[in-house]
Order: sequence, then C-alpha cells, then structure tokens
Amino acid sequence: MKTVAIVGVGLIGGSFALALRKAGFAGRILGVSSAPAIAAALERGVIDEPASLEQAAAEADLVYLAQPIRRILETLTQLDPLLRPEALVTDAGSTKAQIVETARRHIRKAQFLGGHPMAGKEKRGVEIADADLFAGRTYVLTPDGPRDLETPAAEQFLEWIRRIGGVPVVLEPAEHDKVVSLTSHLPQLASTALAATLARRLSAERHRAVAGPGLIDMTRLAMSPHEIWRDILETNREPIEAALDAYIEELRQIRASLTGERIAGEFELAGDFAQKIRRGGEDA
Repeated sequence: MKTVAIVGVGLIGGSFALALRKAGFAGRILGVSSAPAIAAALERGVIDEPASLEQAAAEADLVYLAQPIRRILETLTQLDPLLRPEALVTDAGSTKAQIVETARRHIRKAQFLGGHPMAGKEKRGVEIADADLFAGRTYVLTPDGPRDLETPAAEQFLEWIRRIGGVPVVLEPAEHDKVVSLTSHLPQLASTALAATLARRLSAERHRAVAGPGLIDMTRLAMSPHEIWRDILETNREPIEAALDAYIEELRQIRASLTGERIAGEFELAGDFAQKIRRGGEDA
C-alpha cells in the first residue's frame, strides 16, 4: 500500500491518517475534503497533499470514506469508473446496511469492504484528530461475503488496523446495525433525553450547580451535535426504535418497582453488565 486517499478529512479520517503515520506508513496520504478542512489538515501535517475525488481515486491503493453517511452513499455511486482495479474502498460510517448495499450495486471495478471504528469524540473536525483514537478500540468490518477478507488488499488493510491499535470484529451489516443501535445509538439518545429533561426543569443556575460527576458523565454524549447524528438516525431507524422501546419498557419496570426486591435485582443485573464492559466485554 503506497497511496491512501482520505475522503472526508475530519475527526475520523484525520485520525486514521495520523494513526497510519504513527504506525509506520511511509507512503502518500491524499486528502479530499472542503477547503477549510484541507487547510487545517495540511497545517497539522495530517495529509501530504490535497486532491480531487477523481485524482485520489485514480492514484490510491486504499480509498477511505470518512464522510457523513449520506455523503458516503453519494460518493459510492460516483467512484467506480475512477478506481484502480486493485484498489480497496472502505468506509467509516456508523451504520452499515445501506452503505454495503449501495456498494454492492455500484462498486464493481474494485473491492469494497465496509468498516466502522468504534471510536470518536463529541466534537468533530480535523483540528482534534488523534493518532491514538483507534488504540484498543473495536474496529468492526462488515464484508459482503466471507471471501472479502481473504483478498490481498483486505488482508493488508486488516494488518494496518492492527498496527494502529484497532481490534477487528467481523459482523454482517444488519447484525452490526442492530448491535450499535443498542451500544451506541441508544446511549446517545438516552444522554440527549436526560439533558433535555433537566434543561426544562433546572432553569436556575444555583440548581444546575447541584450536579455531581455522575450527571457530568451521563450528559457527555448530549454535547454531540444533531448534524453528526442526523444520518445515523435516518439510516438505522427501525433498530433504533426497537432499542428505544426496550429502554422505555425497562424504565417503566423500574418506575413500577422503586422499592423492594425487584429493583435490587435490576441494580445487580446492571452493575454486573457495567463491570463486564469495563473489563473489555470478554464475557458480556
């Protein structure tokens, strides 16, 4: 792999570029993005040079789509005539079913392999890109078929994921979307709902001051802007609705049993799960 094209040089795309450099990648890194993002990326040394999508796709061994989901879908419809046959196209979109289906229909000249690094921050932009963003984090891959992971390009990409500290996990696209509706999308909406509830009920500054670290932790995700989440909510609506239904039912059960043995059991169950995910999820 000699040339990498980052399409969408923001937090994730910029962090991937920085992580490659830190892991020893010595080739060229091209950036396809808005003028302000390119300027910031060049200033930080995230990319070597800017490029148009046409130029980047024609030269890259790896095309890394790190745009918002709707932009990824649009780019996939344009890429195929531009690609080198031996190239690998991958993405970092937070939902996978629509992306993999779109790639199946439009990417024929080269290979596509869906991906989703389980890493991020509440803010966006290449200015906060971090070479260690993927270290120790799950990196989900959603191949269209089992042989997709056996090609030379895919094997090389997997090796680079490991070099940057990612932990590869393979899921089917629909399975991925169902799982992340619970592990990622539900926590975001729960945090948003909690912060919105308190915003409407704690108008006085002296009341807001009565907030401990627990509330700070619980509302961290609420700082994520809607523009980041709009495409996720639109492209994974049914699994998210099912996750919300399950969470609402759990809250109803807790409301109905605020005292007694049942609520004690909920605390025990929840505490056990929280410990498991903090141990890395080896038995979760």
